[in-house]
Amino acid sequence: MSKERARRRAAREAEQERERAARARRTARRQWRQALVRRLTPRLRRGRTGRLRRHTRRERAAIVLFTAVAVVGIWSFVDDLALRLALVVLLLLVLPAIVVIALDRR
Repeated sequence: MSKERARRRAAREAEQERERAARARRTARRQWRQALVRRLTPRLRRGRTGRLRRHTRRERAAIVLFTAVAVVGIWSFVDDLALRLALVVLLLLVLPAIVVIALDRR
């Protein structure tokens, strides 16, 4: 009876050891894959980076809205096509300076 019990316990322990080894291999493979993906994917920088991040969404919307209203005003009130185009180009060239003057937080 005790020999039979010892044999079953040994078989049970061997099965548990095989399962433990398989689980360890799966875990190691998963960790290796995650490390590979982490190395290959570009990192997203959080926080305020880049030119567009200097202003809030509301400020950017106001800039776009102001520019659109100005362009519509130019096209509505100016008759000469060359003058319209010149004023729109001038607006687009001066727009960054207007934004810095109006919204700069320094």
